[in-house]
Amino acid sequence: MTERERIRELYGKGQLPPEEYAPLIDERNPEEAEYLFSLARERCHAVFGDEVYLRAIIEFSNYCASDCNYCGIRRSNGKAERYRMSREAILTCAGRAHSFGFRTVVLQSGEDPAYSDEEICGIVRDIRREFPEMAVTLSIGEKSRESYQRYYDAGADRYLLRHETASFSLYKRLKPANQLLENRIRCLLDLKSIGYQVGAGMMLGAPYQQTDDLVQDLLFLRQLQPEMIGIGPFIPHKDTPFRDFPAGTVELTLFMLGVLRLMFPEALIPATTALGTLDPKGREKGILAGANVIMPNVSPVENRGKYLLYDGKICTGEDAAMCSACMERRMAAIGRTISRSRGDAPGWEKKDRAAGC
Repeated sequence: MTERERIRELYGKGQLPPEEYAPLIDERNPEEAEYLFSLARERCHAVFGDEVYLRAIIEFSNYCASDCNYCGIRRSNGKAERYRMSREAILTCAGRAHSFGFRTVVLQSGEDPAYSDEEICGIVRDIRREFPEMAVTLSIGEKSRESYQRYYDAGADRYLLRHETASFSLYKRLKPANQLLENRIRCLLDLKSIGYQVGAGMMLGAPYQQTDDLVQDLLFLRQLQPEMIGIGPFIPHKDTPFRDFPAGTVELTLFMLGVLRLMFPEALIPATTALGTLDPKGREKGILAGANVIMPNVSPVENRGKYLLYDGKICTGEDAAMCSACMERRMAAIGRTISRSRGDAPGWEKKDRAAGC
């Protein structure tokens, strides 16, 4: 099977035989990549039209109990300048995001045990009470099923938990010994069964990553069927064990975005900040490769330079209003419009929630 035949089969069926994924990745070339992107744009337009969804990220804590080898806010990084935002400060940020037209807020942090389930539920309830038309997404790491259920009952709609890699051997090289891929998968399955719109995804160009690892990622995602898929290139941080490894590439990231769009026509797929960090036009290129979500940062400016998962992160000094207006202009320049809706996954319906926590 040729590269173009593989791409056509992905377009038609949404999947390939397992043995065809490695050649699809290894034999890619610029000409076939452009063909892939054209089909990905066509597929994305058929489901979402020209709309791009905005998600307002609030990075409310950079404390983390985990010690991932690639991450700048890892527990053992003594050079990180730590901070935590209060419930009131988080609600103020959510209010500003709402005033700028955002209808989804993403509460993101390291795995910070200082915030109890009761506090997280209270923050979620506050946002839903003040801004009932606003979706709440959480991205706060591995928790028990009971905790996930409580957040959902309090009003959270979505949960982002990138699996990073579906390869057990690679996961052990990226993560500390006390973190297991089995538990990561358990978390994602719990989130799906509770009723969240679930986001998974992998890092591209990670140290030690091979093509077969990416194949395992695609097969895992095919099995999981997440509503959201976030992928981005590895970028080293100077204060981590992986400081001397080369960054992943924009080229591979864009190619995989196109592949994912053909595999998951209805998925919400962001063009990530990491992509924009490696290429000034990276987010635009991501949208043109099949992505349909942009995630501007609305955290207080004084905190943005402290939430550094990798070096060189963009948009650490921009005001939230400037960032929102900038994205609208940049999307218009490539023929896209910013949606003012919540941007739920097609076909997703809320399950009944319990009384709360």
